[in-house]
Amino acid sequence: MSYTELDQLAVNTIRFLAVDAVQKANSGHPGMPMGAAPMAYVLWTRFLKHNPRNPDWPNRDRFILSAGHGSMLLYALLHLTGYDLPIEELKRFRQWGSKTPGHPEYRIAPGVETTTGPLGQGFGNGVGMAIAERHLAAHFNRPGYEIVDHYTYAIVSDGDLMEGISHEAASLAGHLGLGKLIYLYDDNDISIDGPTNLTFTEDVAMRFQAYGWHVLRVADGNDMEAVEQAIVEARQVLDRPSLIIVRTHIGYGSPHKQDTAAAHGEPLGEEEVRLTKRNLGWPEDKTFYVPDEVYAHMRQAVERGAQWEQEWRDLFARYAEAYPELARQWDQFWSGELPEGWDAELPTFEAGTSVATRAASGKVLDAIAPRIPNLIGGSADLTPSNKTKFEGATDFQRDHYSGRYIHFGVREHAMGTVLNGIAYHGGLVPYGGTFLIFSDYMRPPVRLAAMSHLHVIYVFTHDSVWLGEDGPTHQPVEQLANLRAIPNLVVIRPADANETVEAWRVALALKNRPVALALSRQGVPTLDRSRYAPAEGVRRGAYVLADSRPGTPDLILIATGSEVPLAAAAYEQLAAEDIAVRLVSMPSWELFAEQPRSYRETVLPPDVKARLAVEAGATLGWERWVGDGGDVLGIDHFGASAPYKVLMEQFGFTVEAVVSRAKQVLEKHLARA
Repeated sequence: MSYTELDQLAVNTIRFLAVDAVQKANSGHPGMPMGAAPMAYVLWTRFLKHNPRNPDWPNRDRFILSAGHGSMLLYALLHLTGYDLPIEELKRFRQWGSKTPGHPEYRIAPGVETTTGPLGQGFGNGVGMAIAERHLAAHFNRPGYEIVDHYTYAIVSDGDLMEGISHEAASLAGHLGLGKLIYLYDDNDISIDGPTNLTFTEDVAMRFQAYGWHVLRVADGNDMEAVEQAIVEARQVLDRPSLIIVRTHIGYGSPHKQDTAAAHGEPLGEEEVRLTKRNLGWPEDKTFYVPDEVYAHMRQAVERGAQWEQEWRDLFARYAEAYPELARQWDQFWSGELPEGWDAELPTFEAGTSVATRAASGKVLDAIAPRIPNLIGGSADLTPSNKTKFEGATDFQRDHYSGRYIHFGVREHAMGTVLNGIAYHGGLVPYGGTFLIFSDYMRPPVRLAAMSHLHVIYVFTHDSVWLGEDGPTHQPVEQLANLRAIPNLVVIRPADANETVEAWRVALALKNRPVALALSRQGVPTLDRSRYAPAEGVRRGAYVLADSRPGTPDLILIATGSEVPLAAAAYEQLAAEDIAVRLVSMPSWELFAEQPRSYRETVLPPDVKARLAVEAGATLGWERWVGDGGDVLGIDHFGASAPYKVLMEQFGFTVEAVVSRAKQVLEKHLARA
């Protein structure tokens, strides 16, 4: 289809909305939107299937601006196509309380599909979205009823492709043959430091071809017909993802800043804005100007979107008549609610048996996976160790998209971004496993999952130095503290097998935040719940396991994870010596902190200053719970290669050591009193 003066007018409208917003904010990135506006315009007006009046329509195409620094490109498109993003919000770009933050944030503005900005994250999110689309299509679609049929598009930048995450995610996408994944690469040859050839001279096309992608080139990003033809061709290739390399000019139209790093991350300046508008035939005396004919043209997206969604709803109504059970399941998938009876067969573990909490987690997955059919996940090449593959699971592969088990390979960072993409897509509950030490490799997507309130479950096994012989390179020390520092992330380190069951119950119920389960490699004694409080206390973050005497104790032992049975043994010895001691399991700082103050003070009475926390990890942060009069038995150094029982002896994690340390705390408190 040929392009008219109206199309060019719309492209320049997008450009100058970005320029004016950045200039008004005196902050931002004008260059990328100026260069990428034509390709974005073509995609949004000729291909993108979406409904501005219902941004959550399940069968919409997904669009990701992985180059999140160019956020004004996305905001301009959302405004012009009729989303609830008025021009006043564009004028408040990067300001307090606006819907137009400096980088796109999920759910802040309607139509923003992902939180992007840290480069490469959106690239990986798109792979997750494409996985979700393929899986849901394989599960629900029936001949003549393609109720899941959409594409995932993204605009990616030089910086996205430099980041290591793009290598991991592209390799996985190519292996899986995700043909409905199409990325437009804004190839403008400029980064913050200057020309990309300072650091980036590889043959990108050959790299992606080697990954198994279909690669196309557009020599001139202003050639909208060429961009359109490339997208048409990419949509026809269904056995491989597509990368369209589009040669663009950063800061296009700016007489002095086009094709320079100066156009990347700072306003053009008032004089350069005037010159650029003059150069492209735009009114120099107007800001945030949108010609009426552009509004009329771009707002056709509202009518088209309503029609697309209605056609889909008509199809779904016929589908529901033909396949009523599948239709009911569809509604359940998208509601975010757990199916009735999902927990009917959760395991219980016999007191006194030694069970690694990672093994208990595997038994939980065996029990819930058949009853929660939208639970999908995998491991970063540690399946036997993480115990993440449930009984009867089949692999998600290019010839079997109905499989619910994803082999992510040794790609922890990609796994994190893919899990986020699955959650962003909707309809599925994703989980992923690796060793706790390797949470470092995937911290950026964990942080963004927390920021975006995504329901993602992380199965982090081998949770302490007690993993033993692999040594300090694989033994987590500071990782629990690191994860606990992330706002809105819930970290749960269960004490035994039965607490692990409850940890999964909590993780599945927390629909608007990610959960990290920290699980042991080694066997952990299962507590006798006839002697200690029930494991249901996990949901409150911390709870009293036992008191040696009625009333307020003189000493409180607090522990998490595999150190709870150790603390329990110390508790028994202290109780036998007629010390008024309380034993507290604290699997989750976050959940406990969110309890009412009255409950927290019931568990940790403020007038009981003698407190000892026991955890095989960094002590940083424990001062919050032990207070000025307390102490922490932890590990503020790297581990060593040896059998874990030897390490426990050498590092002072024995019953005798805990009892001795507890008495010291109590004596110190009594001396002060």
